[in-house]
Amino acid sequence: MLIDKNSTVKRLNRIEGQVRGIKKMIEEERYCIDVLQQMQAIKAALSKVEDAILKDHSNTCVASAIASGNKKEQQQKFGELVDFIARYKGS
Repeated sequence: MLIDKNSTVKRLNRIEGQVRGIKKMIEEERYCIDVLQQMQAIKAALSKVEDAILKDHSNTCVASAIASGNKKEQQQKFGELVDFIARYKGS
């Protein structure tokens, strides 16, 4: 794994705090648009974490399978990547 684990965990902790903040906003019956804006910020932050992990997977697991020369492993890793992207594309 190439991603910086410490910075990723910090980012996830920040997201966790944002989610708690939204919960509090809802309990306090804050303005809906304010809540929605915070939700968009969380989605953007999660997307950045997802991108980093996806890039890491490509640079490590997929690259390792390609370098191995093992056709079955190459097909498996590439298939996992394609399936993941297809499953979540446009969601």
